[in-house]
Amino acid sequence: MTDTAAGTQPTRQPGIRPAQDPALRLLPEDAEALCRGTHANPFAVLGLHGDENGWVLRAFLPGAIGVDVLDRDGDELRCSLTQIQVPGLFAAHLPHGAPYYLRIRWVDGEQETEDPYAFGLLLGEMDLYLIGEGTHRHLGHCLGAQPMSIDGVEGVRFAVWAPNAKRVSVVGEFNRWDGRRHTMRLRHPAGVWELFIPRLGPGTVYKYELIDAQGALRLKADPVALAAQTPPRTASVVADTTPFEWHDEDWLARRGRRQAPDRPMTIYEVHAASWRKHGGDNGEIYSWQDLADQLVPYAKEMGFTHVELLPIMEHPFGGSWGYQPLGQFTPSGRFGDSKGFAAFVDACHQADIGVILDWVPAHFPTDEHGLARFDGTALYEYAHPFEGFHQDWNTYIYNLGRREVHGFLLASALHWLRHFHVDALRVDAVASMLYRDYSRQAGEWIPNKHGGRENLEAIDFLRHLNQVVVEEAPGAVVIAEESTAWPGVTRPVEEDGLGFAYKWNMGWMHDTLSYISTDPLYRSHDHHNMTFPLVYAFSERFVLPISHDEVVHGKGSLIGKMPGNEWERFANLRAYLSVMWTQPGKKLLFMGCELAQWREWSHDRELDWFLLEEPRHQGILNLVRDLNRLYRDQPALHELDTEPTGFTWVVGDDSANSVFAWLRWSRDGQPLLVIANLTPVPRYQYRLGVPYLGEWQVTFNSDAGCYGGSNQGEGEVINAQDQPLHGQAASLTLTLPPLGVQVLGMEG
Repeated sequence: MTDTAAGTQPTRQPGIRPAQDPALRLLPEDAEALCRGTHANPFAVLGLHGDENGWVLRAFLPGAIGVDVLDRDGDELRCSLTQIQVPGLFAAHLPHGAPYYLRIRWVDGEQETEDPYAFGLLLGEMDLYLIGEGTHRHLGHCLGAQPMSIDGVEGVRFAVWAPNAKRVSVVGEFNRWDGRRHTMRLRHPAGVWELFIPRLGPGTVYKYELIDAQGALRLKADPVALAAQTPPRTASVVADTTPFEWHDEDWLARRGRRQAPDRPMTIYEVHAASWRKHGGDNGEIYSWQDLADQLVPYAKEMGFTHVELLPIMEHPFGGSWGYQPLGQFTPSGRFGDSKGFAAFVDACHQADIGVILDWVPAHFPTDEHGLARFDGTALYEYAHPFEGFHQDWNTYIYNLGRREVHGFLLASALHWLRHFHVDALRVDAVASMLYRDYSRQAGEWIPNKHGGRENLEAIDFLRHLNQVVVEEAPGAVVIAEESTAWPGVTRPVEEDGLGFAYKWNMGWMHDTLSYISTDPLYRSHDHHNMTFPLVYAFSERFVLPISHDEVVHGKGSLIGKMPGNEWERFANLRAYLSVMWTQPGKKLLFMGCELAQWREWSHDRELDWFLLEEPRHQGILNLVRDLNRLYRDQPALHELDTEPTGFTWVVGDDSANSVFAWLRWSRDGQPLLVIANLTPVPRYQYRLGVPYLGEWQVTFNSDAGCYGGSNQGEGEVINAQDQPLHGQAASLTLTLPPLGVQVLGMEG
């Protein structure tokens, strides 16, 4: 409300008919409906309407004690409205229909504003058609709260999809949260409600008040809000939509090439709220500016090509780490505003670092202020609990068979990629979307129309998503977290695949972690866990993930999984990370693993940065940094990441010694030899086949002293002999350090 100096009491102007005129009165049922807040079409009775005697203006302003009408051009008093029929209903005849504004007298001051009911239809017919069809790709600029100017008047246009609601209003401090004040217009048949409220702007806090399909009163946050209050508060906020000034044109032009299958991708997975805090564990979380200042140079120095953020979409419960989002268009207010997030992305790009966001179209939380039973019906979710309720997470499941829901999520994905220049989306829990019987017992799921277990609507959505991203966000990619053997996850849609760019290799993660967690004394029995993942390594384009899921919920930290005494634990971790970085597939490592953090990760505290004061922990950090550089600088480690010709087993069957050796090849035929000795016993004069005669030099050794190792086999240069072995034309002998991995390249 804007307080102004009290004006003089107006006098009735010539030619204005008295308020007692019956022509001003509404039908009793209309007046009563306005008073109760149940009127379904307020535009039919409020605002300016022509009749046989000229113009009638009505305004419903509960709590007002007087209303004046002034000409918008010239600010001259046109007339005063008189209260009629019910408290808060004011009306008068006007001499003409020229633009006007209202001066409203409240008990605590005056407010000047244009009349929301003086504006015509807001959304275009094409917008409504595309929303109904589920193909509107710019919902973030169409629905929700959009600051704009209409007919020279500044304000905010609100629009929300709620087809089964009996009434929808915009409420906030600006109308004392009174749902009778700003009732919206329903646009048939799209089911979209709209209203322009003059003189509101960015920073305004609001919600939608609905009378739902059952007649219950509900308060809902905006599903397409671009900003929100910081939890535990739950209201939406009108965002500042003035364009951000980007500085990443060069990055965007190159990112398609940077994210191609033959390029190095090493991803640092980060939970933004717990990477670092001001003042330690119990301190204040970092803002986007803090992360731009601290995380970006850290990731750059460590050699990561990408930062992947656990979901930063607004979510009510911090303990979900963002995986139960409600604001599919809203960066969480925990870290600052949307421009702060854009500035963080811009800083990453200027440092040649890509940004990946975890994105969750698989489910949403049941919080009353959110999407759940939004208009009193199962609007966003399936109605039947066998389809619409996820038992594992106690969340609802999106009904992707409904066109508007399909379009809502599609537009959300595009919003992050286009509006915030995000480079990739990692789609969470794809397996739960693909299967109707996911995590359900017999009799607890509903088959598809063919009687099968596949979720046909989800399959169509994922394929459509991946096709549209290629069209709308050139160079951006979509990555699947898919934990089953669903065929063709990264195969093009045109070839009957799902069309993802990459897929997390969960099988590799499970098998290799099982192996490395086993006491070396018994590893010979689990030898297949290290070789089997290579059987299918090229069936998809894979990311090798050591993610947050492996260091929570009682699983312990990555270093904590390693067997043996303290030296052996660190050596095992060094060897494991070295195997990961030298096998086919892009790399993902969760924050804290590079520190060899002993404590299991907790979202409530920061990482244990103090550990870097100890040489062995600093050694792991050095190792990860050097592995990133090795992977980036050696074409053999990334150029043929997704092609079988890029990998050759040399020794895959030495289970007795727990030794593995393989060749990686560059596109022009240059090899690297990788040898892993995964026992704490050195192997002397171990002979291995190599493809070429000449000098081979150890270019990387996980047992090097700078990493905390014993420095065995460091920097050796070995001449290959004309002695074929292991299917190769030559062979060489070398010392294999205990629990060590070596990489050898040819001299010259």
